Amino acid sequence: MISDKYSKGEEDRVIDASEVHLAPQSSKSFSLIAFSVVVAIIVLTGLLLVLGRWLGWTVGWMYLGIVTATWGIHLACLQRWNPELLKNRKKINEGTKTWDKVWFSVFTFCVIVIYMVAIFETLYGVSHVPGVAWSLGLFIFLTGWVLVNQSMVINPFFEKTVRIQTDRGHQVIDKGPYAYVRHPGYVGFLSWVVATPLLLSSTWSLIPVLIAVIGLVIRTALEDRVLQSELPGYEEYSDRVRFRLIPGIW
Repeated sequence: MISDKYSKGEEDRVIDASEVHLAPQSSKSFSLIAFSVVVAIIVLTGLLLVLGRWLGWTVGWMYLGIVTATWGIHLACLQRWNPELLKNRKKINEGTKTWDKVWFSVFTFCVIVIYMVAIFETLYGVSHVPGVAWSLGLFIFLTGWVLVNQSMVINPFFEKTVRIQTDRGHQVIDKGPYAYVRHPGYVGFLSWVVATPLLLSSTWSLIPVLIAVIGLVIRTALEDRVLQSELPGYEEYSDRVRFRLIPGIW
């Protein structure tokens, strides 16, 4: 269950996520999404394993297993509790901010660079990340996954890009992790990004990771500004939940 607020002073109304769905998720749409996930995993396999000494890169196999398992569970959770979001996240919808289209392309490139740097670092044998860092990376990754999964399950408006979803009755979500920070999903994404160099035992990929982290923080600030100025009830929500990403800091 989730809660929404339309304007200042209006009484809370508890609704079910299905109330904001435009149409039931078809099996065809789900199949297309599942196919896209499989293709993404195959591409990731090629990057991490074929180029990364294939059978010789143990952490590459382990990383692939972790990503495959968590994304499989994530897909199943969304199909069960928030299927409409699956359909809406597979495309860039009308009304997406122009700056966010640019941001999305740049961020995707940064993620690819992170993997490529890790691959070349392994090929040339210059990685010096201690073993304990892998365990830390796994903890950070799984914590981030839980945040992203929970945020998407309860928020039917967690689309791929930034826009005010007037066509879907966009409302403020303030339950679950949204009761503590305004952008818990981005906290999860940040955790994924930071954990990747540790899980792949790559030191040099921390450089593109830093760029990606800065990019996510910038997007958070820009999206928050859009929501405060254009989404009814969000300004009041931001008065109650003061922090965007980290409680007590920002």
